[in-house]
Amino acid sequence: MLTCLLPLRNTSQYYNPSEKLAIDEIIVKFKGRVVFRQYIPKKHKRFGMKIFQICDAAGYTYDMKVYLGKDGARADQDVTTTHATVRDLCRRIEDVGHNLYKENFISSPHLFDKLMTKNITCCGTVRPNRKGLPDDFRRRQFRLNKGGIRVRVRWNLKALVWKNKRGVYVLTNMGCPPAEGSFCDEHGNAIKPAIVVDYKKHVAYVDKADRMASSYSISRRTWKWTNKLFFHLLDLTILNSFILLSSCGAKLSHREFRLASVRNMLQGVHLALKSSWVDLLCHLRYLN
Repeated sequence: MLTCLLPLRNTSQYYNPSEKLAIDEIIVKFKGRVVFRQYIPKKHKRFGMKIFQICDAAGYTYDMKVYLGKDGARADQDVTTTHATVRDLCRRIEDVGHNLYKENFISSPHLFDKLMTKNITCCGTVRPNRKGLPDDFRRRQFRLNKGGIRVRVRWNLKALVWKNKRGVYVLTNMGCPPAEGSFCDEHGNAIKPAIVVDYKKHVAYVDKADRMASSYSISRRTWKWTNKLFFHLLDLTILNSFILLSSCGAKLSHREFRLASVRNMLQGVHLALKSSWVDLLCHLRYLN
């Protein structure tokens, strides 16, 4: 079934995404039985199938991959299944110069270094216990006041921690590192570093695509995971088609585009039925 859905990746052939992309996971809600169903208690959709997507600022899904669980073939390698999935998805954007934004469960120094060799720069929050981060990061030894910043640099890779209500750990190989110190405005509010502002601006592209695709979802309750996944991918395909049309200057809303698509499909069915009835009547007259 999943092999049959791979042609969806043809969407990358007809669209040149913007320079800044985001990669993240979404959950297709599903409570039926399937081996790779995920349970993530902190998500709004706790049960379902996990899909990794790369999206741009318009919400266009440039590529995607269904997460099938841990790969036994990689059990002895120093690469997690999630990181291997990210590297597979990034093959279509290699050597172009894209900037990629990620959540903390995807980010690691090792992955950033690998993608940098393919001319993909990255920025994302990171878990401080990741292998390859400085020891003082991994031990969380910083005692920062509100607005405080600490930075560590290794070649072109920058790791920083910024204190607001709690510590925010960021890893990036974009731009210049911020100055260290404590920075608050006249009201005592912590001033966000430019790296954090840039990250928050671009990391939500996948959420935007998921929200737009779910606005007029055609998915219905079903106990067959194949049906659930198919209708989700159909929603994504319709959304991508709408974004392609909008990029050509069309002045349709997402809702109007869906209605126009349905009318065109129904018109085609009506013409086909009319043609079949005409053929049937002609055949009956010939028999008589």
